[in-house]
Amino acid sequence: MAGKPPFYAGIDVGGTNIKAGIVDCVGNPLGKASVPTDAVKGPDQGIASIKRVFELALQDSGLKKDEIRGVGLATPGTMDIPNGMLLMPPNLPGWNYFPVRQRTEDAIGIQTVLQNDANAAAYGEFWAGAAKEAESLVFWTLGTGIGCGIIIGDLIIEGRHSHGAECGHIIVQMDSGRLCGTGQYGTLEAYCGAKALVKRCQEAIDAGRASVLSAWISEGQELTPLLIATAAERGDQLADDLIMETARYMGVGTVTLMHTIDPDMVVFGGAMTFGAETTELGRRFLQEIKDEVKKRAFPIPYAKTILKYASLHNDAGFIGAAGCAKLKFK
Repeated sequence: MAGKPPFYAGIDVGGTNIKAGIVDCVGNPLGKASVPTDAVKGPDQGIASIKRVFELALQDSGLKKDEIRGVGLATPGTMDIPNGMLLMPPNLPGWNYFPVRQRTEDAIGIQTVLQNDANAAAYGEFWAGAAKEAESLVFWTLGTGIGCGIIIGDLIIEGRHSHGAECGHIIVQMDSGRLCGTGQYGTLEAYCGAKALVKRCQEAIDAGRASVLSAWISEGQELTPLLIATAAERGDQLADDLIMETARYMGVGTVTLMHTIDPDMVVFGGAMTFGAETTELGRRFLQEIKDEVKKRAFPIPYAKTILKYASLHNDAGFIGAAGCAKLKFK
């Protein structure tokens, strides 16, 4: 039989898709699947989709249900992790105050643990990805917003009220800060999330900054981080300036956490890493973060903390969720 038992299932619930995988005890995925979340249809449909994606992943793995020791369920917040409750998750409208862990356990018939999605992805990289040689980790996920997970010696920093490591909402600009989707001003997410990048770009164009993006928008193309990255790769100065400014803000946020927990490693993942190490733009983005960290961090943490891109990509969430099940159901 492929893989090393015991085996665990990880389920990563997103606003658009639900991914699931069957993972062995050292983090190797044996099978995986993805289905649409259909979040707007409500939590009952969501549970049906969770059950369906688990069954598809199990089938892909070639294992039997009774070989799965536990299920890890990763969802976006806000949540009450110990009680397995979703509270008011903005990406899952209508799922408010929903006992998602128990409902999942009832539907699948296997003991289940709940975890925040960014925490789960962080644990995936820590357990089986870019940080598997590290003892402590800060994981940034750059997407629509800015997620974060902190791992210290197998301990996931959940916090007393299930809101630990919500570091996308640390304040990086006290005076005249940009507005975040949470209603706060000056947060890291307000400068570095995908929505923030697009908004900053549109404001610059409206203010008269020259850019090829103006013509592309007038031709009907939607202004997205991918379009901004394409412009930067073609030498557009505004697009490049905005992306490098995003990197500098990420550097500021990174220094704050380096000075807080002094981690072995800081890892960057998510959809908005501009190709990561596979593109020249992605490599420059990470180097700009490192340069900002060098300017602001204490010399010893700067010299000894490894900053790199994540390696598990879209699989980090379900692998990490399975890892959380392993921690809970050894």
